[in-house]
Amino acid sequence: MRSKSIKLAILIFTSLLFTNSLFILPTNASYDVCSSGASAEVKEAAGCSGYGTPDKLPNLIQNILLAIIAVAGTIAVVFIVVGGINYITSSGDTNKIQKAKNTILYACIGLIICVLSFAIVNWVIGIL
Repeated sequence: MRSKSIKLAILIFTSLLFTNSLFILPTNASYDVCSSGASAEVKEAAGCSGYGTPDKLPNLIQNILLAIIAVAGTIAVVFIVVGGINYITSSGDTNKIQKAKNTILYACIGLIICVLSFAIVNWVIGIL
């Protein structure tokens, strides 16, 4: 039973990883703004440096961290669902009920950490 759960968790993780990567595709919109004849305010808002390209490092760091946070948040939601299913199927066994409650509790804590880290990453990148 334990190996089935591990295989299922790996399958869910890899499918979510590939699904999330579809939505985090880089765009070249800022490159078009930087190389166009737009005003200085527009270029500054797009993050263009003096060389006509956007500041790559902060954007790269932000995209990587946001992808990691999205995967972690998705995993936390999956564990909330798994904990709920375990709670429903516990058949009144107090050990299974406690284990399901702990799973839900720790997944909620993880989800809160993901949301806070998302806010902190955006705040720090905004300052930089």
